[in-house]
Amino acid sequence: MADIKHYLVIDTPASKVYEAITSQKGLAGWWTLETTAHLVVRGFKEFKFGDRFYNKMKNIELTPNKKVEWECVQAEPDWIGTHIVFDLEEKDDKTTLRFAHQGWREANDFLCQLQL
Repeated sequence: MADIKHYLVIDTPASKVYEAITSQKGLAGWWTLETTAHLVVRGFKEFKFGDRFYNKMKNIELTPNKKVEWECVQAEPDWIGTHIVFDLEEKDDKTTLRFAHQGWREANDFLCQLQL
């Protein structure tokens, strides 16, 4: 299996980062405006990118200011069953974000595909 991983230090408290990755307003601010987000475990987040792409994620874990995990339940076939994990750690009003998109069946061009 293949994973996508990113390590970022963000100059803001973890509570702000958590809001950006869990709330409808926060997600619409950085991923897509066509976002529906339910902030409960086993609730869903839906992301629409015009008529071309649709992703539906199930909330697996929502630990405020610490960890968010989603499971992809509807999308392009390569995405289904993958997990998106945001691990947050705050220190000195900065947040370390460890992001992973885990469980890809194989490392292929879809991992970094851009369609215009």
